[in-house]
Amino acid sequence: QVQLVESGGGLVQAGGSLGLSCAASGSIFRINNMGWYRQAPGKEREMVATVTSGGSADYADSVKGRFTASRDNAKNTMYLQMNSLKPEDTAVYYCNADIRYYWGLGAQRTDPWGQGTQVTVSS
Repeated sequence: QVQLVESGGGLVQAGGSLGLSCAASGSIFRINNMGWYRQAPGKEREMVATVTSGGSADYADSVKGRFTASRDNAKNTMYLQMNSLKPEDTAVYYCNADIRYYWGLGAQRTDPWGQGTQVTVSS
């Protein structure tokens, strides 16, 4: 069983900062790409940032220069540092990962989602 657990959301004023974490647990063989997504009320889920196993990150245009995604492979954990937050960043933030896990004598692939963490930015 492989799962992702996010933490670190909360309420912050516009211009403030928050940090999120996403920890993967289970019989993990390897984690390939990991990603942060968000979903605001009445809107579709959108990509915020993705991070390769080598640490290269890509960002949505709306967060470039303000958000920084990183990961610690030894801890199977991904982070999202959010600075200069805006009210339009308010959403439930989810993490997702492409994971290979041990299964019998081999490995299987899964791409679980975390349970989500609420980020609210007040104006």
